[in-house]
Amino acid sequence: MPAEPAKIRIVTDTTATLPPEYAAAHGVEVAPQVVLFGDESFLEETELSYAEFIRRLKASPQLPKTAAPPPGLMVEAYARQLAQAQTVLSIHPSTDVSGTVRSAETAKASFPGADIRILDTRTIGGSLATMVRLAVEWAESGLSADEIMLRLQALVPRSRTYFLVATLEYLQKGGRIGGASALIGGVLQIKPILEIRNGRTEPLEKIRTHNHAVERLKDLVAEHCPHSAEAHVCVMHADDLNEAQRLADGLKASLGLEQIPLYHLGAAITTHAGPGALGVGFFVSG
Repeated sequence: MPAEPAKIRIVTDTTATLPPEYAAAHGVEVAPQVVLFGDESFLEETELSYAEFIRRLKASPQLPKTAAPPPGLMVEAYARQLAQAQTVLSIHPSTDVSGTVRSAETAKASFPGADIRILDTRTIGGSLATMVRLAVEWAESGLSADEIMLRLQALVPRSRTYFLVATLEYLQKGGRIGGASALIGGVLQIKPILEIRNGRTEPLEKIRTHNHAVERLKDLVAEHCPHSAEAHVCVMHADDLNEAQRLADGLKASLGLEQIPLYHLGAAITTHAGPGALGVGFFVSG
């Protein structure tokens, strides 16, 4: 008789923007990012609700800071998953925008000999959520850890995320602006379309008004995104559900899709992108 496939469990973090009910239903461990207002630190989603975060953000004279889940929290997550599985897949955002992968690697050292596989997805937000959901689906269908990792690694260079922000101020102050720093200098009021390219924030186009930026975002997605469910299109937003829903509805029509999931960006991402940020994630053909 062939041996039963090894049980596989997933670990990710709150930058994946997974709905808590989904994570609970599928046994996904979600390590919280840390948000710091001055000397006060809070674990995203567990110690600080998004509504309270927005209230504090608007009232604070200084931009809060963020930090990756500390290694101790990752150790606890791995211990819980290894108690139920032989293999843990730990799926996290780009190392160019977050220290989460480094925290995961530190935590992994506490489990010598354990089969813990860490993936830097080179993305964040909704596209990271897509990769986590696919890993869960493949694990539940009985695929091996080797096959799942090969499939995830093949998705990494195919990931595209286009997004716009209400202001560049948050990205600039938070130090996550990457190549988009070229846009700074008397132009903080433009409405740029940015992209996550090779794990970094890069400028794509400069637009003068919000409405024009949203329309151009739709055009770019329609131009570059495969018109297929295999593109795994998603829309993400920071505290602007109505605009995100309108964007998703427009994309459904232009791409011929019945469903486009919406992801609510959490406190850690909103700290850097700012309230009102909108994004679209998808995967180009391999």
